[in-house]
Amino acid sequence: MLFNSFEYLAFLPIVFILYWVLSKQPIRYQNIVLLLASYVFYGWWDWRFLSLIALSTITDYVVGLKVYNAKSKISKKRWLWLSIIFNIGLLGFFKYFNFFINSWVDLLAAMGYTGQSIWTLNIILPVGISFYTFQTMSYSIDIYSEKLKPTKDFIAFAAFVSFFPQLVAGPIERATNLVPQFLKKRVFAYQNMSTGVKLMIWGFFMKLVVADRAAIYVNAVFNNTEHHEGLTFIAATVLFAFQIYGDFAGYSLIAIGTAKLFGFDLMTNFRRPYFSASVSEFWTRWHISLSTWFRDYLYIPLGGNRVAKPRWLFNLFVTFLVSGLWHGANWTFVVWGALNGIYLIVEALLFKKNRKGIFNVLITFCLINFAWIFFRANSIESALYIVKTICTNPGRLYIGSGDDIAASIYATLAIIMLVSVEMKKEYFDSLFSISKSRYEGVRLTAYAIVLFTIFYFGVFGKSQFIYFQF
Repeated sequence: MLFNSFEYLAFLPIVFILYWVLSKQPIRYQNIVLLLASYVFYGWWDWRFLSLIALSTITDYVVGLKVYNAKSKISKKRWLWLSIIFNIGLLGFFKYFNFFINSWVDLLAAMGYTGQSIWTLNIILPVGISFYTFQTMSYSIDIYSEKLKPTKDFIAFAAFVSFFPQLVAGPIERATNLVPQFLKKRVFAYQNMSTGVKLMIWGFFMKLVVADRAAIYVNAVFNNTEHHEGLTFIAATVLFAFQIYGDFAGYSLIAIGTAKLFGFDLMTNFRRPYFSASVSEFWTRWHISLSTWFRDYLYIPLGGNRVAKPRWLFNLFVTFLVSGLWHGANWTFVVWGALNGIYLIVEALLFKKNRKGIFNVLITFCLINFAWIFFRANSIESALYIVKTICTNPGRLYIGSGDDIAASIYATLAIIMLVSVEMKKEYFDSLFSISKSRYEGVRLTAYAIVLFTIFYFGVFGKSQFIYFQF
């Protein structure tokens, strides 16, 4: 079920009312409502994949108890590895099986071995598998690290694994933050509902107006690279930067806002990343739940920056290389991850920390956009063609044809609106303290304008969120 669908607009109020009607009952009843709602939400795509979530839930529930009660370090580690192997194996099979088979055949062909038969499977990628496998693994790892005690409440744990607001595209919540919230009483608060609705409205604006309008131009260019020239590729790449930001940050806001409606607090996943003055700062602002997951469960276990400098740089590079592969079974994502790793190595070697200034912000934005070319391109060959064309053939700017022109104009105006709001938050909110009660009318008017913009300029084609493919 998509957030931007009429089914969801009917589903959410039903779950909300039923959930709060049971607020005076034992907390178990509310958790059962959330669990059933989450399985309906996920099963709306394909009910067969519910078995994968159920298996992951049962495995990590049992592993958590076994790790905690194990009498020796060796026994604890064996149970932990069962969780890691199971979840990574599940992810690897559904997401990377054909990728590695095809890559192996291509390698053999490059070495002169021809006539190899390709044994692949018609595997459908389950929506959100990269997210919920990482979330359940964090539970087992945190118990092993003695940061968390396992819960014996299976319903609460199952609801944690499948919590529908953030099930398919995050934020990837840590068990230490989210599991305890399923175990305590939730009381309805108007402030939570108000905040949640406002976050959702802005999230829908970012998705339906910014991302989906920009997508029309971006897809027209990146899916027909042979017909375009350098300036067009630059424009499409910049628009893609805001498309993916609007799409994913929009999803995160809708997820966080929806969770608020039910009394849950999810972590902030984006913090105005395009105002970053360095690539390292960018990764403290972009997809925060994933970047901190890799930091805590890969980068630090590798040694982090507490090792010799060459090993530290190696740790940085490997972390972003794996991050790139996590995003998708395509060499374009691996190159994208490698580019970000190289950026960070160069920064560590040549520049001071805590750089500021508009010039550094612009340079960082350009570097991030260059990497986005590989992220968005359909293949490595296509990405290299785009880069080559930008460098050698600026040409003319394609502005679209027919409805594409209007979409480009609407997307540009929406981006200007988005950047203006974020600029206020980034640079001016700390300078001017505004009384909430005094300016509540202004706020309500602003949200009314945003709602009008969504309904009038939004794209209601039930387009999936980009990160669903990851």
